[in-house]
Amino acid sequence: MRFTSERRLDDSVLEREFTLGEIPGILWTPASASTPVPLILFGHPPLGLHKMYPRLVARARHAVAEGFAAATIELPGSGDRPRWAAAEQARADLRRAMEAGEPVTAEIIDALILPLVDKAVPEAQAALDALLSLPEIGGPVGYSGGVISVGIRLAVVEPRIVAAGFFAGSFVPRIMFEEARQVTIPLHVLLQWDDEGNDRQAALDLFDAFGSKEKSLHANMGGHTGVPQFAGEDAAGFFARHLR
Repeated sequence: MRFTSERRLDDSVLEREFTLGEIPGILWTPASASTPVPLILFGHPPLGLHKMYPRLVARARHAVAEGFAAATIELPGSGDRPRWAAAEQARADLRRAMEAGEPVTAEIIDALILPLVDKAVPEAQAALDALLSLPEIGGPVGYSGGVISVGIRLAVVEPRIVAAGFFAGSFVPRIMFEEARQVTIPLHVLLQWDDEGNDRQAALDLFDAFGSKEKSLHANMGGHTGVPQFAGEDAAGFFARHLR
């Protein structure tokens, strides 16, 4: 892990870009913490860190205000990372189906999501290894947002993650429902009721499948980009309960 830039966003937030091998990432920490702080690992869609930065930094400011560090890394085949031919083909197949008004088949979803999960999860674990070795970060760890299938796999295989906040808005392979039954950590799941790109019933079925004893579903009216501001405040309260 190598830091490549550093700047203060204001008096309270220190932002540092880093590389983990060839993987770009960003770390936000309280500028004046006296003791090691918990960490929230941010997921995001495969649109690239530069495009997602305004939303990520807004989430990071909330996390730091709660006394946490926040970090994210670029997904495989996304942003400035090398192109990934299979992923590009799967995205093209998805776009063609949606533009034609055709059903998105299980084969398209599997080809789009499952290889991403297999690549992204070990990279996220490697990032946790590096981040938790820093003296200013002490754990525990939460996971927030991003491709929900990546979050499901991480919640199953990564014991350092003690709570997760999911956004029920990405295509989920059926096999991930089996993994969801193995998830036992507390969950905070956000669902936009009128999300034009989300199968609402599948999202409800997935929530039902989670094996966690503590899980809450927060459904709001509106489309994918219409998440109300108070939803972020609710998520912040969830992590405050489980990471402090």
